[in-house]
Amino acid sequence: MQENQKKAAQFSPSSQSLVEKQKKDDQEPPNTTTPPKPKKLALIQLIFLIYFQVAGGPYGQESAVGAAGPFFSILGFVIFPILWCIPEALITAELATCFPNNGGFVLWTHEAFGPFWGFLMGSWKFLSGVMNLASFPALCIDYVDPVFPVLSSGLPHFLAIFFSTSIMSLLNLTGPTIVGYASVPLGIVSLIPFIVMSTLAIPKIDPSKWVVMGQKGKRKEWKLFFNTLFWNLNSWDSVSTLAGEVKTPQKTFPKALLISMLFTCSSYLIPLMASTAAISLDLDDWINGYYADVAEEIAGSWLKSWVKFGAFVSSLGLFQAQLSTCSYQLLGMADIGLLPRAFGVRSPWFNTPWVGISISTVMAVSVSCMKIGNIVSMVNFLYSMGMLLEFSSFLWLRLKFPDAERPYKVPMGKPGLVAMCSIPSLFVVYVMCVATASVFVVSIVLTLFGILCYFLMKIFRENKWLDFNNVNGKKLAAEDDHLGYYDEILK
Repeated sequence: MQENQKKAAQFSPSSQSLVEKQKKDDQEPPNTTTPPKPKKLALIQLIFLIYFQVAGGPYGQESAVGAAGPFFSILGFVIFPILWCIPEALITAELATCFPNNGGFVLWTHEAFGPFWGFLMGSWKFLSGVMNLASFPALCIDYVDPVFPVLSSGLPHFLAIFFSTSIMSLLNLTGPTIVGYASVPLGIVSLIPFIVMSTLAIPKIDPSKWVVMGQKGKRKEWKLFFNTLFWNLNSWDSVSTLAGEVKTPQKTFPKALLISMLFTCSSYLIPLMASTAAISLDLDDWINGYYADVAEEIAGSWLKSWVKFGAFVSSLGLFQAQLSTCSYQLLGMADIGLLPRAFGVRSPWFNTPWVGISISTVMAVSVSCMKIGNIVSMVNFLYSMGMLLEFSSFLWLRLKFPDAERPYKVPMGKPGLVAMCSIPSLFVVYVMCVATASVFVVSIVLTLFGILCYFLMKIFRENKWLDFNNVNGKKLAAEDDHLGYYDEILK
């Protein structure tokens, strides 16, 4: 009787089997008669992958100072991690350890609400991800175009983005383990100039500048301010799409999220406080790329060049981490039958989802002509819709399976969890409400496109026009029995 009650309290048997399969893979000794499996991500690699999926350094936070002044910028980068980053990281830690398989938030929503909402979550997050991909080469060019002004616009600008995007995508084919190893030196190298700048700024710091709330004759741009905060401090859940590539994710994820959060918040706050208090303030100067000029004023042209080089290095890490997220999300969606098997095809040399990498790269290049401000607004809107669904999935899974095995569990009761999710939910609603009409319209069109794709996939699956993971020549799983997808994978 107790055994039956325990089983009833757990997640679906198929989902639990996936967890057990992941544990078995982690513990299974190497087989000397077959080629070894690719190594999985360890703690240090995962820390730096999360760091690059969220931040990659303080590059891009300058607009917050220009929009609202030093006081509100410092306050924002102190309070926002508490109200947003901690809840998102806690949710990721709990659900990524419950579902330690590729796909992350798509699996969570799929388990909570079924395939339609799982697919819609996947479309929102994937589209926001590939748009984010397009922003990183553009942000890098913002730093280097004073040196190479020909790259600032027109065909040279597009060609620079196209070739840099294509070359960086090739590195991603080597797999998340190599990308994880590369992320460690990339993260350190991109941060060193800011450590030097902050240290040299100490004798020049005037603490009174930290409380400057604005500038005479300049109106505050709250929409830009909050979009900049949101863009710089979100995506803690992105690493969940790689859960199947992590060694012992039940233990590794909570530690990696905690360490990377402390690391990320420090990398934003320290340079921000040092730079705003050490130089003369003109808020009109604080736009993307201005940290290089700050470095020059504090220490000279040599540090300015170093910051620019750091921006280039950071863009490499940002791009690699985001591309891994997008490609493994498509792989996870193919694994559970939301997309055809072709989307999950792995390279025979590196065991990486080369189809997902290729699709993500092509789509990123296709939107690279957009201005970075428009990209940020679009990414934030689509990501916000996905986060509302993610918060709902988290709460519903707690209600639906309150006694399920959770290697890491957020230490709160239901009222506390609702409160924890409500505050960031209000913020994402605000981000959506202040979006421009064009962002709103395009987001609705992309949402409708995602819905159309879902029903097209459903038709293709039912008629067996394409090969799906849940089609094995047997009766298809009922549409309302979404857990059947997991059963077919295990077979």
